[in-house]
Amino acid sequence: MPDTAPTGPAEKVKTFPRKPGVYLMKDAAGAVVYVGKAKNLRARAGSYFLQAAHKDARIRDWIGLVADIDFIETDDDIAALLYEAEWIRLHQPKFNKDRKDDKTYPYLQIRTREEFPRVEITRKPRRKGVRLYGPFTSAKALRAAVQVLQGVFQFRTCRLDIKSSDDRWRWFRPCLLASIRRCTAPCNFRVSREEYRRQVKKLIFILEGKKAKLVRRMEADMAAAAEALNFEKARRVRDEIAALQKLALRGEAETDIQPSVVRIDPKKGLLGLRKVLGLEKAPRTIEGMDIAHLGGTDTVASLVSFLDGLPFKNGYRRFKVKTVPGVDDFASMREVVSRRFRRLRDEDEVFPDILLIDGGKGQLNAAVAAFRALGIDPPCVISLAKQEEEIFRPGEAESIKLSRHSAALRLLQYVRDEAHRFAQHYHHQLRRKRLTDE
Repeated sequence: MPDTAPTGPAEKVKTFPRKPGVYLMKDAAGAVVYVGKAKNLRARAGSYFLQAAHKDARIRDWIGLVADIDFIETDDDIAALLYEAEWIRLHQPKFNKDRKDDKTYPYLQIRTREEFPRVEITRKPRRKGVRLYGPFTSAKALRAAVQVLQGVFQFRTCRLDIKSSDDRWRWFRPCLLASIRRCTAPCNFRVSREEYRRQVKKLIFILEGKKAKLVRRMEADMAAAAEALNFEKARRVRDEIAALQKLALRGEAETDIQPSVVRIDPKKGLLGLRKVLGLEKAPRTIEGMDIAHLGGTDTVASLVSFLDGLPFKNGYRRFKVKTVPGVDDFASMREVVSRRFRRLRDEDEVFPDILLIDGGKGQLNAAVAAFRALGIDPPCVISLAKQEEEIFRPGEAESIKLSRHSAALRLLQYVRDEAHRFAQHYHHQLRRKRLTDE
């Protein structure tokens, strides 16, 4: 019988599964020369052997040296991301340019010696007292993975030094992540030390490729809880298992973050805002609001949420303006600010560090009037006027004008533009629906 096995890497990739995983390219001596990750192994690895790829300056000089290619299939995109980092660390592939200076690329670090271990992304990893994963070749993909994992395991990413022996934490007000169920709020002792460490242990299982083992343990816990008639715990564990089974990056890093974020250093932007606005500490949460309508019809408002300088899509909200007839942007802004912050107050939710209003003094004064009517002490409220990119603050006649290259201004522009985009998108949706119905 003739040998029907693929004779080269270009043919071999055609047999790869259309599933997530890591591919390893090897030279004639069998040495791994390049490692990559993929949501679809066959499509991604196969793209290197297309005619167009040989014109790509990043590929053409070395792809001809690839004599073989293998793959490792993974359960999901996050496992592929982790495996890629591990194989690059182990093999130091010649053509993975990113791996040449580990200090430039991020790590995922868990501070296991802390009572309530924090999970953080760092470019300066510690040597002791941590579980370390990486380096990763894509900071955006790593941030997206951490956001997905945090939605399942609800670990903390803050820098607070929480001690169970320090009773003052009982009166500490948790941040936005607790309100949206992304953190179990050990800073307020809403979770015990033992339970929180169990959460982190589950995360470590995932990061070390033991997902199947973790799921089996959780299924046993769910059955035991149900048998003990603890149906609330059984339901919670069931939901965690379902979330684990669907674990994937879902494209956040590539599709959710708008192109302008590439030009922004979030950390610099936040530190710049602290200085410019005279805040006690660098802000973590920024909300932006904008109004959209066409001649006073289908008037809507958007609210976008940024966490640590990046869009936090779970915090986005949209409003139909209900009480304002015709064209009145100021009254519309008063209405939506009132609705938003009345709910936060009534439900004892945390306010954002900064509320950014799209517009000039008029829109800003409308927002301030809403807080005054509610009897609420507002957070830091500012507006950004587009024409001259001026920042206005309540009670101050002079605007703040920053350099066009300022990281703080660029971050505010990003929040403002995202609020505008989101408002316009909702307005167009309603308008299309109304015209279709008519």
